[in-house]
Amino acid sequence: MTENVMQFRPKQTVNAILANLLSMKTGWKQPLRKREIKMSRIQQTFAALDGAKALIPYITVGDPNLDTTLALMHSLVENGADILELGVPFSDPMADGPTIQRAAERALANKVSLNDVLNIVRRFRETNGNTPVVLMGYLNPIHKMGYQAFVQAAAEAGVDGVLTVDSPVETITPLHDELKARGIDCIFLIAPTTTEERIQTIARVAGGFVYYVSLKGVTGAASLDTEEVSRKIELLRKYIDIPIGVGFGISNAESARKIGAVADAVIVGSRIVKEIENNAGREAEAVGALVKELKDAIR
Repeated sequence: MTENVMQFRPKQTVNAILANLLSMKTGWKQPLRKREIKMSRIQQTFAALDGAKALIPYITVGDPNLDTTLALMHSLVENGADILELGVPFSDPMADGPTIQRAAERALANKVSLNDVLNIVRRFRETNGNTPVVLMGYLNPIHKMGYQAFVQAAAEAGVDGVLTVDSPVETITPLHDELKARGIDCIFLIAPTTTEERIQTIARVAGGFVYYVSLKGVTGAASLDTEEVSRKIELLRKYIDIPIGVGFGISNAESARKIGAVADAVIVGSRIVKEIENNAGREAEAVGALVKELKDAIR
């Protein structure tokens, strides 16, 4: 008699209780539940910030050389960076201004390849398993390697997100599917000219965070209208339920503070790359000081 008495457990759901009853009567066994999806490193980072603003600095891998890139990555984190954005050098960086173009040229002169970028992430992961790393670049090097091969190598290296600036959301599906299958976030740019219809399309597939381009034109442009950015972010939040980062035109603590007041993340590229360019031999120290200043401004 006691063998068939089901013990009540307070945490059991109604479905679990019914499944146990059915099992006793028919021998049917409940299928194993699917493993719960683990939060990505990017999600964990924003959750840990608990409303505080993330700082996402950008550097070009291989500028001025690979060993310095690794030292810069650690210096960025030590001085307050929450997520790292690594530029993949490319010979035709159409979305980048002169500063980042020169950085790409220096890296390419060092023969830095996509494989070198992935290897830098592997080396970084030897001592840092917590800070998310996002690769930003153009589709051509990824296409050349092959989507599946790239995504597998990126996942094994410890990459958390990929942003290809020249891939419209309508055409990126094959790469997006591969990234999603390996738990890597596909990050998209949204421009001031992006229509509401397209914003909704991006919202359905974007992961990690979206990158709002605060200016028309290329990286490094000077004029930043924070009131216009604020209005645009208000519109984006109608459709997007993941964090919104803002980049382009953020060059000092004051502009970082203003953007941090309305966005979830502040993304700084050209100013950091320029600091690297102007401080040969002491890049990590100079960039670390700048990042600390920017982070303090958005706390």
